[in-house]
Amino acid sequence: MTNAQGGSLVEPNTHNNALHRPKFGALLHSEPNSPYPSNNDDDNFQYNRRSNAAHLNYTDSSNNVSPYAMSPWNYQRDSSSPLKKSPWLLPTSPAINLFHHQQDDFPGNSLIGSLVREEGHIYSLAVFGDLLYTGSDSKNIRVWKHLKDYTGFKSSSGLVKTIIISGEKIFTGHQDGKIRVWKVSSKNPSKHKRVGSLPTFKDYVKCSMNPKNYVEVRRHRNAVKVKHFDAVSSLSLDKEEGLLYSGSWDKTVKVWRVADSKCLESINAHDDAVNAVVAMSGGWVLTGSADGTVKMWRRVRDEKGKKPKHVLDRILLEQENAVTALAVNPTATVLYCGSSDGMVNFWESDEKRGFIHGGVLRGHKLAVLCLAVAGNLLFSGSADKNVCVWKRDESGFHSCHSVLTGHMGPVKCIAVEEDQAQEEKPRQKGDQRWIVYTGSLDKSVKVWRVSEQTPELSWTTPGQFTT
Repeated sequence: MTNAQGGSLVEPNTHNNALHRPKFGALLHSEPNSPYPSNNDDDNFQYNRRSNAAHLNYTDSSNNVSPYAMSPWNYQRDSSSPLKKSPWLLPTSPAINLFHHQQDDFPGNSLIGSLVREEGHIYSLAVFGDLLYTGSDSKNIRVWKHLKDYTGFKSSSGLVKTIIISGEKIFTGHQDGKIRVWKVSSKNPSKHKRVGSLPTFKDYVKCSMNPKNYVEVRRHRNAVKVKHFDAVSSLSLDKEEGLLYSGSWDKTVKVWRVADSKCLESINAHDDAVNAVVAMSGGWVLTGSADGTVKMWRRVRDEKGKKPKHVLDRILLEQENAVTALAVNPTATVLYCGSSDGMVNFWESDEKRGFIHGGVLRGHKLAVLCLAVAGNLLFSGSADKNVCVWKRDESGFHSCHSVLTGHMGPVKCIAVEEDQAQEEKPRQKGDQRWIVYTGSLDKSVKVWRVSEQTPELSWTTPGQFTT
């Protein structure tokens, strides 16, 4: 399914006689000298013992929102190039639109629009009410409302790697190791004011006075342990306890009390950069690192019963490839881990044995960079420029629900919210719809509508499907 905004949504074909695009045509749509291979070839999506298998067909994606559109390697329909007459190029017509259906045939799967503001690559997203916050390497945080540029605010330094919102406070993690705290002006909702940083200046000075609060960060260099000295890669919020967790490339995870911005604990979590941290209910915390491990931590109270202390409960995964992303489903019964090899591991809750490994989802050619869970769906964004949508059924089977294509660069971040428009019309049972935001290093954010219900498609004649 394609549209004018520059993207396509590809549904898996459950039948064997799938349409295969010529390799030469795929080459013409690739980027010259790009470290990321073309993703127009057919992928063979494989699963483990608990999953299904499916073949996917890719459709053309528009380049009208990217400077890559001016590349001579990107074939344009109105181009005067002699390649236009090549028998290897499929004509641009409804005959090759693999999803040329009446709109009512699909339960709401579509690309809604693209948000582009040539300020920098998109590294972080956060949704709060009707507002979307985007962070980029331009140090700017843009705020969008109803798909329109609403306002923005700028930090003094540091690429914005992660954004999380807690009530009136907005926390942003930066490449320079700082966590900045912002608030919306009570007089003017379009204005955001910086109200502090983590740690607070008072706490930093107080800790720096005690030699015991210093740790060796590298040879001949010490730093105060309550402050990150490398990029803040991930933020996660425990709303029940009012705690904020920050993971950093300095190999530590720090625990902050949201109420007073006080650092309660610094955990030497891994042997390499911490790329992801997820707070779960019940005092559990997940961390994933470039050292290839996923660790599960349990929060306990100190002897006085005041400050929380985290102890390592178990190591869920040990591998050679870096762990790049983590996600947990809403009921905290399924854990997901994305890796630099393009795999997604998952674990399922077991009453007797805790979390047991459920298998591996294979759907990406390059590293998985971000994960998000909504309802029964898992969204995985990758350096191969695609977003795979996986659906988990009641028995625990995972299948490829669809693939969102259209980005011209790696997909770095994903945010999901419930589609409020679905309440306007009666829906079939199980037809839960989501609004999905995908941020990419192509400097754009694409907005999708994805339904958990998918029609079964079968191949009849070229250019047509039956449902």
